[in-house]
Amino acid sequence: MRKKSPQSTVSASRAFITHLFCGLALAAGFWVAHNIYSINLVSHPDNTLFLIWVIQCPFVILSYSCFRKNPEKCSYLKAVARGLLGLPLGALLNALGALALGAPVGIQYLKRTVNWSLMMSLFTVVPATSVYGSSWMDWHRIFAQTKPNGALDYMVCLPAHGALIGAWFGAWPMPLDWERPWQEWPICVTYGAMVGYAVGMVGSFVLVLAQGKQKYRKAE
Repeated sequence: MRKKSPQSTVSASRAFITHLFCGLALAAGFWVAHNIYSINLVSHPDNTLFLIWVIQCPFVILSYSCFRKNPEKCSYLKAVARGLLGLPLGALLNALGALALGAPVGIQYLKRTVNWSLMMSLFTVVPATSVYGSSWMDWHRIFAQTKPNGALDYMVCLPAHGALIGAWFGAWPMPLDWERPWQEWPICVTYGAMVGYAVGMVGSFVLVLAQGKQKYRKAE
């Protein structure tokens, strides 16, 4: 009997629930920061970013680990462990990328850069590590070639690319001489990344839904 591909087992409803959980966790981070600690990204960016990634982390890892590749060989706990391992590795990649593109360097920016990088890792790298592990072929297809070929690829690829593109656009106001507090690193970059992440989640759900309808029509 032929085994089903992980791509074929992802329904639109499962994609919607996964993205909903991750989106609500992101909103919960803001809610806790504002309503419990009375802080926000502009007034206390480092502490707010810390709350956001700490609250969102378990939702992202536990949700995406359900879609792990080769579940007969990779247990759920192993996928969770891969996600936890991917968190600091992804943060390092995001931090190096941000610094290479001009993020400020200095001890006063260290905490906010570390917390921003951990949040970005949850947007970009952690879902892929939980799902694909160290499968170079899958990583290369999604991030180097940008050629997702199924529902699961859409769920991993689009939010990640959306967050990166959003962060890039969000960085544009930083060098302008408007002298607004939200122009400080990494406030506007964070807002841009979150908008891009949300757009990517909506886009991936739409593509998963469209793919499901297409398969249904072919089955008829």
